[in-house]
Amino acid sequence: MPPNCTILSVRIIDAPRHLVFKAWEDPEILKTWWGPKDFTNTFYTFDFVPGGTWLFTMHAPDGAAYLNTNVFETIVSPELIVFNHIEPIHQFKVTVSLDETGNKTKLIFHMLFESAAECARVKPYVQIANEQNFDRLEAALSKINITG
Repeated sequence: MPPNCTILSVRIIDAPRHLVFKAWEDPEILKTWWGPKDFTNTFYTFDFVPGGTWLFTMHAPDGAAYLNTNVFETIVSPELIVFNHIEPIHQFKVTVSLDETGNKTKLIFHMLFESAAECARVKPYVQIANEQNFDRLEAALSKINITG
């Protein structure tokens, strides 16, 4: 894929891979950390299977609400999640790879946009939002029983 259509974010998470995967597959955990800093979520549908829909509203700190629709494409526990973000505003594919590194997990978050122009338009704030999202994931993981 052309690099000008992608955003790649990587983080070493201080938690075992099965636990990081659990934070993705359990909607009660996922809704506590998904999104940028100070956003909250209301989940309506979370069907974590290939072809399943993830429908939710992200609530911004300023009161704005963003309805999101995603469709899961591939799920390989505990190492891979692929979903298509089909609305709002722009469409993109997310590939989440979880690689074991000892008792830690290397999270590789790859976003593929339909055009270089769209990718360039959102990249400045998406990169920051992804880092905030990973911060929130780490905070959520610190509250989960390590035996998962």
